[in-house]
Amino acid sequence: MQIGPYRLDNPVILAPMAGVTDRPFRILCKRLGAGLAVSEMLSSNPRVWNSRKSRQRMDHLGEPGIRSVQIAGADPELMAQAAQVNVDNGAQIIDINMGCPAKKVNKKLAGSALMQDPPLVARILEAVINAVDVPVTLKMRTGWAPEHRNAVMIAKLAEQAGIQALAVHGRTRECMYKGEAEYQTIAAVKQAVTIPVVANGDITSPEKAKQVLELTQADAVMIGRAAQGNPWLFAQINHYLETSERLSPPPKQDVTQVMKEHLENLYRFYGEHMGIRIARKHVGWYANNHADAATFRRDFNRLESASAQLAAIDHF
Repeated sequence: MQIGPYRLDNPVILAPMAGVTDRPFRILCKRLGAGLAVSEMLSSNPRVWNSRKSRQRMDHLGEPGIRSVQIAGADPELMAQAAQVNVDNGAQIIDINMGCPAKKVNKKLAGSALMQDPPLVARILEAVINAVDVPVTLKMRTGWAPEHRNAVMIAKLAEQAGIQALAVHGRTRECMYKGEAEYQTIAAVKQAVTIPVVANGDITSPEKAKQVLELTQADAVMIGRAAQGNPWLFAQINHYLETSERLSPPPKQDVTQVMKEHLENLYRFYGEHMGIRIARKHVGWYANNHADAATFRRDFNRLESASAQLAAIDHF
């Protein structure tokens, strides 16, 4: 898959997830097989850019591969400024958020709420594309409600504006993450445009990835929640797409090593105090499929030092 001048190593992409796809997690997923890892959503409001959270979200120091940064907002001028700031800070691709269903984003008419206002969408796309010299991509949903699926119309508008790739989550804004993703709309988007299309939503296994690619004829798949606690999924999907054979699950010692490496990177990136707290949710996800996970999570969440967390993982 090609996005402007950038060719992805494989068609499996890590979705942008607020509070999850920080620099340590992006680096880990890239190392374990993600062809592209998109950053957490960054607000286009300049008043928050100097906050600690925003500075960390803009941090790409030492990050390998293609750096794709997602921005969110509803004001074309502010979105253009946000794109410029992030390109100056190392972004090689700017991704526009039109897929987030969260209330705090949508009440500002950003995220997937924008799909209700195609003229505003057109102004935002034009402003961002004209502001930067890097490829601009768009992530959206199938519409804002099941009876208002307008992804095909928005996709055509985006292609005309100069968007260079589209990612489509197979749910409307109203659906949030409930029910099952539907892929017929993604297939219709793929048929309607000539730019690359990425299928997103409920892709949780190598078999499901292949099924979705065949059904939609999309150019790539995007993995979100299924990667939480399972960064090995990228390599597993890639192997299955190439060979139609399943990779064996990683051995316990590899799982332990990856978990500890992830935590150590969190401590370095956030500092020990914040890193310990952020580590808790990731370790909870890693432990989900193991026996005694509930007891382990309860005890792990009480630990207050990095050394204690790392020792607990060894013991578990």
